[in-house]
Amino acid sequence: MNLPTKAEAQALLEQHVRDDYQRHHALMVATAMEGYAGRFGGGAQLWFVTGLLHDIDFEQFPGKHPGESLRWFAEWGYPEELIHAVEAHAYGYNGFTTLPRTKLAAALLATDELCGIFYAYRKLNPVRYAEMKASSIRKKIKEPAFAAKVDRRTIYLGCEHLGVSVDDHVANLIGFFAPLA
Repeated sequence: MNLPTKAEAQALLEQHVRDDYQRHHALMVATAMEGYAGRFGGGAQLWFVTGLLHDIDFEQFPGKHPGESLRWFAEWGYPEELIHAVEAHAYGYNGFTTLPRTKLAAALLATDELCGIFYAYRKLNPVRYAEMKASSIRKKIKEPAFAAKVDRRTIYLGCEHLGVSVDDHVANLIGFFAPLA
């Protein structure tokens, strides 16, 4: 198994992703994934790296995402569990129909889009992530016009496969994001 270190994964992210929002999004997802690794007994490095690199090809190949990254990960000898999670996080997009079979994949599916709601909420309410109220985020999930591009169905599907309620998932992410600026 060939798994990059956090520093190597960060270098790959910086090589392939130029957009500041996408880099911040990757860090948010990686932070949440590392938090869930602790909850589900997963390898913290695997979960963090999966979160950090899950959208590595999105900027260059949005219409094929995550097809190119899946090819790269296989060529680089990355673990099958990481490859599966990245593929499953694209459920319903660009022809991808793989459902999550692992907690890692379910956590990525549940977390990816929800990070977009957290980010949008923070843009309108400039508070630290740790200061956010779960009830406010849950309200925004139910408002389709808020962060309208966020696919709520994948949040719900991911939570279902992860075995956590959306309420608990939101609260978990607030806790995981506490150290982020």
